[in-house]
Amino acid sequence: MADTLVDDYDIAELLHQLVTYCVSLLNADAAGLVLCDQRGNLRVLASSTEETRLLELFQVQTNEGPCLDCVTIGEPVFVPDLGAETARWPQFVPRALAQGFAAVHAIPLRLRRETIGALNLFGERPGRLRAQDTDLARALADTATIGIMQERAIHRGEVLTEQLQNALNNRVTIEQAKGVLSHAGQVDMDAAFQALRAYGRRNNARLSDVARQIVTQTLDPRVILGTGKQPMS
Repeated sequence: MADTLVDDYDIAELLHQLVTYCVSLLNADAAGLVLCDQRGNLRVLASSTEETRLLELFQVQTNEGPCLDCVTIGEPVFVPDLGAETARWPQFVPRALAQGFAAVHAIPLRLRRETIGALNLFGERPGRLRAQDTDLARALADTATIGIMQERAIHRGEVLTEQLQNALNNRVTIEQAKGVLSHAGQVDMDAAFQALRAYGRRNNARLSDVARQIVTQTLDPRVILGTGKQPMS
C-alpha cells in the first residue's frame, strides 16, 4: 500500500487490494469501497465479492445504509447488530440480512476535513469490531486515501475530481470486461474478475488497460480465461 506514494500504480488494483487485505487481515467476511464522483454522488469502486458489490450498489441506489451515513458525517459508523437497526435503515437492513450479513462497519476515506468515500466491512455474525481491527482498518483507509489523492502529486496539478472521475470511468470499463468474460467463459463474475487480475499480473499490465482491450475487442476473452492462445505480435 505504501508503494503507491512513491511509484506509478493502477488505482483500480490498489482499491481491490485494499478490500482483499481487509478480509484477510481483519475480523470481516467481506469488504467494499465507495467513492464520491465529480457531482458528489457515491459510486462502488471495489468489493471482495460480487454479492458485496450488489449490496453496496443497493445502498447507493436507495440512498440508505451505513456507508451513506459514514460519508455524510465523515466519521466511522459501527453496526454490531444489523437486526436491531431496521427502523434506522428499513430498506438496507432486510437486504443485508438476506445476503447473510449480521454486522456492518463503515470507515471514512478522509484527508483532513474532506471525505471522499467509505470502506465498508461486513460480518456474517453480530459483534463489535475489535479495537486492533478498527485501528488497522483506519490505517488502510488512510493509506488508500493518500494514494488516491497523491498519484504522482496528482499528475503535476490535475485536480482531485478529475483523478476520482478517471478511477470511476476505469471501474465501469472493468465491470464491462467482467461481463464479457463471464459470458464468454460461462463463469460467474467473481471468477471472471480473478481471471482478469491474473492476466494483468502475468503480463505486468494495468487492470484497467486489460479491461479496455477486452471491451474494445482488441484482446480475445479466451486468452484471459486460458482457453485460447495469445495472438502473435
